[in-house]
Formats: sequence, structure tokens, C-alpha cells
Amino acid sequence: MDRETSWQHIEQQRRAIADLLADLTPEEWETESLCAGWRIREVAAHIALTPEPPSPLVLLRTGLHVRGDYNRLIDELTRAYAVRPPWELVTRLRVNAASRRLPKLTNYSNILFDTIVHGQDIALPLGRALAVPPAAAAAGATRAAKVGRPVWNRHRLAGIRLCAIDINWAYGTGREIYGPILALLLLITGRTALLDQVTGPGVVRLTRQLA
Repeated sequence: MDRETSWQHIEQQRRAIADLLADLTPEEWETESLCAGWRIREVAAHIALTPEPPSPLVLLRTGLHVRGDYNRLIDELTRAYAVRPPWELVTRLRVNAASRRLPKLTNYSNILFDTIVHGQDIALPLGRALAVPPAAAAAGATRAAKVGRPVWNRHRLAGIRLCAIDINWAYGTGREIYGPILALLLLITGRTALLDQVTGPGVVRLTRQLA
């Protein structure tokens, strides 16, 4: 998927996420998301923060505090941003929905899958539906499958072939797993919330490797 189309999907997802968040009760904002350790609030803050990257000074100060640990850096920056009231997080998402500003050391392909997956992190625990075009999910899955450390274990998909049933997409070699591309994208990123939608001899192996 080219840059322009990717950015269009990112904008659409941001707007859809903002619309979903705007309808939540205070209790729902505190619900645990699919992203381990984050409530809906933190996930929303992370998405809203992406087009508003911290200043170099804040990044340096936080980076030193977490001793260069990438995942802790993201967690601390997100939690600091998440103290904002829900209405402000929704507003920032809407205001910056079309923004193409990027944090350093990332690219639009990463932002595409990150936005899609975190949207599902919010929607699924709440029993809500957040539509994702299969082509966008496929582009996100292709990129996410190639991401290794410091985000994920680079060997987590070893010996697995993922095959989408709703779009012409496949990745990897080994034992097959079949399912909708969105379910496969979530598996690639360590989420098993749609595990009931996938089948194949590779399911047990992948869930073990993800664990």
C-alpha cells in the first residue's frame, strides 16, 4: 500500500476511534484494554500522542530515566499524556486526525498498523465494532510481521504461515493458520481476542510462541 493511501486509512481510523471514544462512560474509560497494562484511557492517549510527539528535551529526559528501554519509554510518555480528561483526548484525536507528523524513528507503515491494532484494543473489550478495510489490515499485517525487537520477539512467527480468507494475503512458511486478515493482524501483534476466528494446524504453535 502506498504512502498516500496509508495516510488516508490512518486518518479514517483515527476519526472512527474518536467517535467510539466520545460515546464511552467514565467507567468504560477505565476498562482494561487488549494492550497489556493499559486501560482504554492509555490506549486512547497513545493514539492521540502519536501526531504530537514530545520535544527532544522530554524524550532525552525520559529516555535517561528509563535507561534507554524503548517499551518503558513509550509507557511513561503515554501515561503522562493520559492524565488529560477524556474529552480532551477525543478532541486531540479529531484535531490531528489528518496530521502526518511522525515521532522520530518510525514511519507511516508503522503508524498504520499501530493505529489499527490499538483501535481494536479499545473496541473489542467493550464489545464494540470498529471496521477496518481488509486492504488496510493486510498492509498493516505485512509490516507488523517484520517488526522485531525492541517491540516483539523476532522469532514469534517462526514456522508459521498465515493465510487470510477475506483478501489475497499470506505470510511466512510452515504450519498454516487461516482466518480473516484482522484476526491475523491481531495475532501477529500478540493479541488472541479473535482466536476463535482462526483455524489450522499452526494455531497451537503460534499461541505457544506468543506466550
